[in-house]
Amino acid sequence: MSETAYGPEQFQAETGVSRETLERFETWRRLLEETSAHTNLVGRGTLTEFWHRHALDSWQVFELMPEARRWADLGAGAGFPGLAIAFALMERHAGKGHVLMVDSVAKKMAFVNQVIRETKAPAIARADRVESIHPVPEVDVVTARAMAPLGKLLGYVHPFVDKGAVALLPKGARYKEELTEARKSWTFEAEVLPSRTSPEAAILKIRGLARV
Repeated sequence: MSETAYGPEQFQAETGVSRETLERFETWRRLLEETSAHTNLVGRGTLTEFWHRHALDSWQVFELMPEARRWADLGAGAGFPGLAIAFALMERHAGKGHVLMVDSVAKKMAFVNQVIRETKAPAIARADRVESIHPVPEVDVVTARAMAPLGKLLGYVHPFVDKGAVALLPKGARYKEELTEARKSWTFEAEVLPSRTSPEAAILKIRGLARV
């Protein structure tokens, strides 16, 4: 099945989400399509692949630590994976939990805040630089999707991991090279978890992070 043939029915069958959660994802998809007509939020070519490339790819991050309630999503962009995680908290934990989403691009956080308002997602979106967050909140999981190469990204997540968070970092086909390069500057425990949306990609589960 091609990504373009992957729609809401397939997403619901694969994830088991309720009709209400599916409607929240559809609201997100609709607003993304409407806003992208005049504001660049994601690659235009990926809009038709929303359910597979964005929705499922984001949902799988939550599934790796489904008991976690406190999340931070850095470089959140148009809300991937943070909004999906917030919807998952509503689905699995009756909204008991929250997601902090941070991105330096104000127009993207304005969009995410619109989705939060319309879906009542348990999330906060802040237009700020990640390194400016003070004090760093205590969370269970910190995640970042397509934000920076791993060596640089570890610098952003380090303050959160230092306070007890586990880092879940989706990475593309070059993740092995990025791991090798990152180990020149950092020591850490890394578990490589397969991606459900690409055989070449992986999600890195990082603990015990410290500078060399």
